[in-house]
Amino acid sequence: MLPIIVIVGPTAVGKTKLSIALAKKFNGEIINADSMQFYKGLDIGTAKIKEEEKEGVSHHLFDIVEVNQMYTVYDYQKDARKKIEEIRSRGHVPIFVGGTGLYIKAALYDYEFQEEEKVVCDLSDEELKAYVVQHLENQEVDLNNRRRLERLYAKIQNHSFHHQKKDLPLYDFICIGLTTDRKNLYQKIDDRVDLMMKEGLLDEVHYFYKQKIHSKALMTGIGYKELYAYFDQKISLEEAINLIKKNSRHYAKRQYTFFHHQLPVTWFESNYEDFEKTVEECTKYIEKEVA
Repeated sequence: MLPIIVIVGPTAVGKTKLSIALAKKFNGEIINADSMQFYKGLDIGTAKIKEEEKEGVSHHLFDIVEVNQMYTVYDYQKDARKKIEEIRSRGHVPIFVGGTGLYIKAALYDYEFQEEEKVVCDLSDEELKAYVVQHLENQEVDLNNRRRLERLYAKIQNHSFHHQKKDLPLYDFICIGLTTDRKNLYQKIDDRVDLMMKEGLLDEVHYFYKQKIHSKALMTGIGYKELYAYFDQKISLEEAINLIKKNSRHYAKRQYTFFHHQLPVTWFESNYEDFEKTVEECTKYIEKEVA
């Protein structure tokens, strides 16, 4: 049986396109590994795959929860591992695709959660920041990373930083990363944001804003939180769009940092002019690894 295939990389490098090609070549089924694509209705802003783009390939863990519900990494770990077994029982290859490295690692590695980590922190952003700073005053913390703060909160509540065996994989897997040079990536990100606006991102966000939904997904998701600020008349539309681009670029940098340090990635350049060459390179690499 072929090992699990994992496709990672920053936003806008072609992960979705590669996943379809490899799924067709290796009899695969795709498991979502993007923390925003679990939510129903968050389509344009998350660059969620369209039905006509799936080309008959089975996709899992997309559109599984309402936007005002919580879906944690603990939930994902259980669901993803269940999908691995289901897909393998059919003789198919699980293919993880997405840019949320923590979720991928939680699914594939011996990553155990303490009971407190399963509980979502209901403190506001400011309350959470103050709590963490108070208890970890000598530790450098990214106060703008809500998820990181929630994990620290859970550990503080548990009174100890429990040991995890995060570097022990539970499954055989091949991890492929797509990349491009920074200048090109940033241009691709800017172009994608402009396309999202043309496709109706403003209307997508306004639909939830009108319902007065202020869930974590909407208030932390790039493309959504910025437009909420626009609807609140805190910033102009132009400022919101520029912020989406800026925050997307910063997120891409954080993604690279995680992938380089936390996953055994073999990197391939995305050939935007002839993407089939990228597919061929990745296919040959997988075939060589399993030979």
